[in-house]
Amino acid sequence: MSSAIEQKKRIVEEITEKLKKSQTTVIVDYRGLNVAEITELRKQLREAGVEFKVYKNTLMRRAAEKAELSQLNEFLTGPNAVAFSEHDPVMPAKILNDFAKKNEKLEIKAGVVEGRLVSISEIKALAELPPREGLLSMLLSVLQAPVRNFALAVKAVADQKEGQSA
Repeated sequence: MSSAIEQKKRIVEEITEKLKKSQTTVIVDYRGLNVAEITELRKQLREAGVEFKVYKNTLMRRAAEKAELSQLNEFLTGPNAVAFSEHDPVMPAKILNDFAKKNEKLEIKAGVVEGRLVSISEIKALAELPPREGLLSMLLSVLQAPVRNFALAVKAVADQKEGQSA
């Protein structure tokens, strides 16, 4: 009997660690999805580096309390699955939101972004953001604009002086 308790303690520690390390955690109700649909969802999440697990609600509640996220407990009823992402805060929200649009049976219940409980509307807003690479390229183009404009101004001045001397 004690080995079962030890195993549950290890699982609670594992979940607690994932809740603390994840940039984004999304809890969904997958009731009504068939095996093929869940397999497709898991595949999409795995390819994006997002871990998707099903845990017992009692273990999730204990882990949420240990991770100081006891506000999650009200959402831990019924069959739930949890998506954890340590690297990209946008991808789990984006994939789950897109999947939920195509499949009404998948319901986003709650989320945690950087240690803070967020509403469903905030998760959906996060899902509308471009992926990390897109945000980085936008930032890079904003940073390059002043240099590019300066270079064009210098070239225009040089061309103007060249035209005057001819």
